Amino acid sequence: MPTQTTEAPRPVEAAVTPSGRQAARTRRAQRAKDWARRAPLLPALVFLIIVTQLPFVATVVISFTRWNALAPDNRGFAALDNYLAVFTDPAMRSSVVTTVLLTVTVVLVSLLLGLGLALLLDRSFRGRGIVRTLLITPFLVVPVASALLWKHALYNASYGLLNGALTWIWGLFGSDSPPQPDWMTDSPLAAVEMSLIWQWTPFMMLILLAGLQSRPADAVEAARMDGATPFDIFRYLTLPHLRRYLELAALLGTVYVVQNFDAVFTITSGGLGTANLPFTIYQTFYQAHDYGQASAQGVIVVLCSLLVATFALRSVSSLLREEVTR
Repeated sequence: MPTQTTEAPRPVEAAVTPSGRQAARTRRAQRAKDWARRAPLLPALVFLIIVTQLPFVATVVISFTRWNALAPDNRGFAALDNYLAVFTDPAMRSSVVTTVLLTVTVVLVSLLLGLGLALLLDRSFRGRGIVRTLLITPFLVVPVASALLWKHALYNASYGLLNGALTWIWGLFGSDSPPQPDWMTDSPLAAVEMSLIWQWTPFMMLILLAGLQSRPADAVEAARMDGATPFDIFRYLTLPHLRRYLELAALLGTVYVVQNFDAVFTITSGGLGTANLPFTIYQTFYQAHDYGQASAQGVIVVLCSLLVATFALRSVSSLLREEVTR
């Protein structure tokens, strides 16, 4: 009988259908488009990492180091000693209290003044554009120039505008001995706060004015036709609508005012109980030359600022979601 030979079965290869090849080509083309969109941003991302993240990493490393320029031989790993020194330093605790008082006062007063100015500019009157430009101007002034303006043009006891106004007012009443207070010595923290309030009130006004202009006009008009008073409209319509904008302005103002250094350094040089956290870090780094402890202070301030910034970003996100759903 003839023998029949059977061949071994060949491995069955997965069949690639035309639709599968088309899907693969589509995915590759989509990935290429995604990278084409991201590629122009890569240099900016690399630059941002080099400028911001690498110095912060270096600061964190130095914060665990015992490094004082006045004692170059006593340098090494300090573990958590710098952080313990920061939390037990009386000057640091005092600067924390000063920073809280300064920030809360400036933010609250700026919010109230900004709300009043925003309500004023929300009305239509002749010359509103000029008034708006003049009110925004303080926020555009360089912080150091603003502090110098308040220190010399306003607070100076000999030729300052405030004492000059007091002399003129007392002269109207026939008094020959008008008061000439030294504002920066008698009320140093209030002097710093006033300069910052003058500078940050326009910032609050702009945010709240944007909120007022996004208020639904038909609801306000309906309330007026129903006999609601201006106070009722403000209390039950305007204020609830501005809640998110008030939160955003307060959080952003807090982030910026906490980091303020120019006004404290220029007006009082950190004396008379006005040294806040940035100025204390400056003293530790540039005067005491304790780089390790100054780095630990900086890391703590950055972490606290990140907490506040997180709340600010959440407020911005919720505000944007509300605007999109309208």
